[in-house]
Order: sequence, then C-alpha cells, then structure tokens
Amino acid sequence: MDLFTLTGDVGATKTTLAIINTVKKPWAFISKETFPSGDFPTFESLIKVFLKNNKYSLLHASFGIAGPIFEGNVQMPNLPWFIRERDLSNHLNIPVYLLNDLEALANSVLILEKEDLEVLSSGKPVERSSLAVIAPGTGLGEAHLHWVGTNYRSFASEGGHVDFAPTNQIEFELMLYLKEHIGHVSYERVCSGPGLVNLYNFFKDSGKYEEPEWLGKQIATMVNSAPVISQAALENKAEIAVATLNLFTSILGREAGNLALKELATGGVYLGGGIPPRILPFLKKDVFLNSFKDKGRFSALLANIPVYVIRNPDAALIGAAYFPTFM
Repeated sequence: MDLFTLTGDVGATKTTLAIINTVKKPWAFISKETFPSGDFPTFESLIKVFLKNNKYSLLHASFGIAGPIFEGNVQMPNLPWFIRERDLSNHLNIPVYLLNDLEALANSVLILEKEDLEVLSSGKPVERSSLAVIAPGTGLGEAHLHWVGTNYRSFASEGGHVDFAPTNQIEFELMLYLKEHIGHVSYERVCSGPGLVNLYNFFKDSGKYEEPEWLGKQIATMVNSAPVISQAALENKAEIAVATLNLFTSILGREAGNLALKELATGGVYLGGGIPPRILPFLKKDVFLNSFKDKGRFSALLANIPVYVIRNPDAALIGAAYFPTFM
C-alpha cells in the first residue's frame, strides 16, 4: 500500500512542501513546490495553497522548521508565523510533527543512498557511535545523533552561535576586525554565507588583498555576494576570493572537528547546507581535513572519523518525511 506523507522544509525566505511516498525507493516525490515564505500570513495558508492541487490521502505530516521547537510549538525568528503542532493536526486531520530543520537534516543521514554522499575521508567508523551534522548556509546549523539502544535519535542544537576561537595570527586579526564591526563573534559569523562575506571584507578592508574592479562591481549589485565570491575563487579569477574561500574551509574544518570531539562522533561527520556541495573542490584540498584533524593529542582520533558531504538537495525534506518512522 502506498503511504503518502506531507513534508516540508520551512525557512524564513522560502518554504518547500512535498508529497512523498515513504515506501518506494529512491524516495518518490509525488509533488514538490517552493514558495516565498513572506508572501503568506500564516503557515496554514501556505499549506492550503499547496494542497489545493495535491489531493492525496495522507498518513501524516512532518515539517523541518528553521527555529527552536518547544513543546510542539515554534515562533519563527524571522517571520510572524507561530506554528502549533496541535492546531496543524486539527487543521489537516492527521498526525503532525514539527522538528528543527537541522534535526530533519540529521535524520536524513540514516537513509540517504551512497550516491547522495561525497566522501572527504573514509576513516574507520565505529558502529552505533554518535554522528554529527554541520551545515553552513544562510546560517550555521549543527545537530547530532546518538544511539539509544535500538535506533538513532537526532538532537538539534544552536551550536553555530558559540564563540569563535581564533587559532592563528590571521584569525586573531579577523576576530578583532569583526569584534569592532559586529560585536559578538560566533562561528556563524565566519562560517556561513554572510560569514564568507565577512571574511572577504576583512581581507579587503585590511589591505591584505586588493579587490579587482570587475569583482567589486559585481558584488555591488548583489544582495547576497557570497556566491559571486565563491565562484571567483572556484574559477581562480581573484586572489582575494581564493584567500577568502581557503580561510572559510579552514574554519569550517576546525569547527567540524570541534563538533566531532564534543559529540564523540566516531561514526561520522556530515557536511550539509547549501554551501558545501558548491565548494567541493576546496573541501577536497588538504586545508579542510588538516584543520579538521588538528586537535593536538586527539589528532589521531579525528583522523579515523569519516567525513562526508551531503549532496542530495532534498535531504532535509527526506529527513523530515521519515521522522515519524524513527520515533
């Protein structure tokens, strides 16, 4: 029997909803559509529009949401949406589950196919040990999974907002620069899309690298200049862009290693979010893994931890859809 689930990846900028068949593999999306979140007064009104043309008999609904979930409720940080699990369940007349978006992404690593992952380091995974997920995108998300006797359980966190810890002269200078400009400096401020722009501006404003005129003109026209900077680096068109992306991957490697130690994630570390798949050539350089493993007396432990990049853009949707089966 076909079992249909309504699933969603809910963010402040955009929301993707889908109907997924949770029996067939590879995971069969019956329908999928992305909406500008700000165009809708409530989450319920967005769901109504999607379901108008998708009349399936649903088993349940499960949504990964960019915000902290408390007792089945969430006030989205950057939208006037207050989402209540109980109200949605009554509205849809099916069981509804709300979970943090990184918790949803973490669930996906249990069911993704081999081709959905890019191996950065095969390592020596320890069976039934903890797993960690770090996802730089618009922000920096972190989550982990622990074995709880019969299966894994995912846990969200706000680890991306912990204090940034510089480890060399350049990073100390970066820290002082950002402290002056933005106040509190977290890892999200240096390891996300906006963080990449912060690194670029540091190199430009400090005079360490010159900004090519053509690149400056492109950046001036962009609301989000991170893709332009990273593309210039990938194409080796601007020294300042290459330096920026090298520093970014070094910091990402270091924080991924920090997360691995804090969770003792000897089962593997997974890089998700929008940025890692786009910068794979830089992640495959020695810079990333050298930073990941650079933990003094625990470097040997880090060297044995597998590291993967999640390449499937629908991973968060899949993880949200399968959440009820993990309970």
